[in-house]
Amino acid sequence: MTPDNTPPKEAVTAPDDASPVASRIEGAEQAERREHFPPGKDAPLEASILHMQARLAALGFHVEERSWLNPLGDIWSVHLRERDCPLLFANGKGGSRPAALASALGEFCERLSCHYFWAHYDLGTRYANADFTHHPQERWFPLSTKGRWPDGLLTQALRGFYDPEGSLDPRSLVDHNSGNAERGICALPFTRLHDNAQVWFPVNILGNLYVSNGMAAGNTPSEARVQALSEIIERYVKFRIFSEGRCLPDVPEPMLARFPRLAAGIAALRSAGFGILVRDASLGGRYPVLCIALLNPHDQGCYCSFGAHPRFEIALERALTELLQGRALDALDGFPEPGFDLDEIASAPNLEIHFVDSSGIVGWPFLGNVPDFAFHDWNFSATTDEEYAWLVHLIEAQGFDIYAADYTHLGVYACRLLVPGMSEIYPVDDLEYENNAAADALRDAILNLPQLDGAACRDLLAALNESGLADEHLVAALIGLAPDASSFWETLRLGELKTLLALAAGEATAIREGCDWIHQFGQIDAARRRVYRCIETLLNLREAGLEKTCQQALASLYTPETLQQAEALLAGKERFFGLDTAPGRDFNGCTTHRRLLKAYEKVRRALRQAVD
Repeated sequence: MTPDNTPPKEAVTAPDDASPVASRIEGAEQAERREHFPPGKDAPLEASILHMQARLAALGFHVEERSWLNPLGDIWSVHLRERDCPLLFANGKGGSRPAALASALGEFCERLSCHYFWAHYDLGTRYANADFTHHPQERWFPLSTKGRWPDGLLTQALRGFYDPEGSLDPRSLVDHNSGNAERGICALPFTRLHDNAQVWFPVNILGNLYVSNGMAAGNTPSEARVQALSEIIERYVKFRIFSEGRCLPDVPEPMLARFPRLAAGIAALRSAGFGILVRDASLGGRYPVLCIALLNPHDQGCYCSFGAHPRFEIALERALTELLQGRALDALDGFPEPGFDLDEIASAPNLEIHFVDSSGIVGWPFLGNVPDFAFHDWNFSATTDEEYAWLVHLIEAQGFDIYAADYTHLGVYACRLLVPGMSEIYPVDDLEYENNAAADALRDAILNLPQLDGAACRDLLAALNESGLADEHLVAALIGLAPDASSFWETLRLGELKTLLALAAGEATAIREGCDWIHQFGQIDAARRRVYRCIETLLNLREAGLEKTCQQALASLYTPETLQQAEALLAGKERFFGLDTAPGRDFNGCTTHRRLLKAYEKVRRALRQAVD
C-alpha cells in the first residue's frame, strides 16, 4: 500500500548503541523459546519486560502493577505506578497479559526518557540554573531586547509555521519548567530525517503543542519509530475525520473473520448488548488506520477507538484493546450522545478530549451508512525496518517533514518524533493565547504569598487581572505545582486567589467582585466557600448599617467559627486562610512536588553517566 506506487525510501537508522534487547539480556534465548514473539516486535515480550523492569530498578524506580483488567478473553490492560512518586504512572493494553505489561512498561520508559512526566511542572531554581535543565545537549538562546527571534532557533519555515501572523513574542517561548527568561529560550536538538539537518526546537513548543504525541520506546529504533509514527498518523486521521464530518466504510465481516481472536472479541461486545461498528479509517487506502465505534443502548453514548499500524491485524487489535483500556464492560456508560453541531464536534476543545481519553462528541454523519470512501483491503506487513521506511515515505510524500530525537541514556531505546502540521495535539495559536508559561512571571510571588505585604498583594492582583487568565484555572496547574492532597493549593482557583489578595490588600471593590464570582462559580472548597459567603453578607450588612445588630443571626447562619474567620480575613488579621509557610521555588512543605523532583534527579543522574 505504498502511496502513489512509489518505492519507500531507505530506512533512517538511529544510534548504534540502541541494539536489540535480546542481545543485551542474559537468558533471553530461553525466554524466546518459552514464550511468544508477536508480530511487529523485535524481541519476545518476556525479554522486553525483564529488560525494562531491570533497567527501571537499576535507576531506582519501584514500578508497581496497580490495576489489571481483563474484560474479554483476549483484551488486557494494566495501570502502573511508581511506588514513591505516584505522579509517575503509565497504562498498557494488549491481546495478552504480557503484551499489556510490555505496553505499559514501554510507555513508562518513553515518558521517563523524554521527561514527559515533568512537562507540566516547575523544576525549581536549582534546575533552572543548573548546567543543564532538560538535557546535556540543550542550547539556550538569549532573548533580544527588540523582540526578535534568536538566530539559530528553528528554521525560517518553521518560524512561519508556528508564528504565521508574526505576532508571537519570543519571550512566550521560555520553557514553563524553568521559567528562566534571563537565561533565554531552552531548545533541544532534533534531526530532520530527509537530510539529517539539526534543528533546535524550543521546549516550550514541545510542551504546548505536542505533549506525548510521537513518543515511543522499543526493542530497536525501527520498532519504536513505527510505534511513534503510527500513533501520529492515527491521531491525525482521527482529527481529520471528526473535523471534516466524514463517514467511514464498514470493514466486511469476511475480512474480520481472517482474525478469529479479534473477531471473537468484537462478537463478545455485541453479545453484551453493545452496538459495534468496525470501520476502515484509511481514507481511501491512504493511511493504515482502523476505527471501532461502540454504541451504548443503556444511555445512548457513543465512543470511538482508533488503532494504526502498517499491519492490518495489529491496527485492528490496537483499536479493540484501546476501546477497553482501563474499562470493564460495566463501566462503559457516561460517554456523550452523538451530536448535530458539526462546529462543536470540529472544535479544538472537542478534538483535544478525543486525544486525552476518546470521550469527545461524535457527529451523527460519522455513524451513517453512506461512506465518503470505498473500503480498501490494505496491509503492509514486513520487517520493522521496512515498515518504518514505509511510514516515513507515507508522511514525507505528503509534504511533511519528520524530526527525530533519540534517547538511550536509561538503557532502553526511546524516541520523540515531531511532524509539524500533522502531529500537533493543540492548535498552533495556543502558543499565543493558551501558553502553559503564561503565569510563569508571577510564579515567585504566588509561591511566596505569606511574605507579601499589602502593596505587593495589590501588585500581584493587578498583574493577574492584566494577564487575561481565566478565573476558573487551578492555580497549581498554572504555576506548575504538584499540590499535596487536601492542601490549600489543591483546589485554589485563580478567582479565589484574586479574592484573597483583595482581602489582604483591603481592596473593597475587588473583594465584592471576588465573592460574587465564587458564589456563581461554586466549585470551591465548601468550607472556604461558606466563609466567602459570610464575608459578602458582612459587607452588605455594613452597607445597610445592620452589622452589629445581626451578629447573633450571623453566628447561627454561618457558625461562630466561620463568622470569626470571615471577620478576621476582612479585617486583615488573618490572610490566605492562615497559610504561614511559603513554598517558594524550593517547594518547602510540598511533599508531592519534592518527590517529583527527587524522581527527576534519578533521570538526571543517568543522563550525566551517559554523557561522561
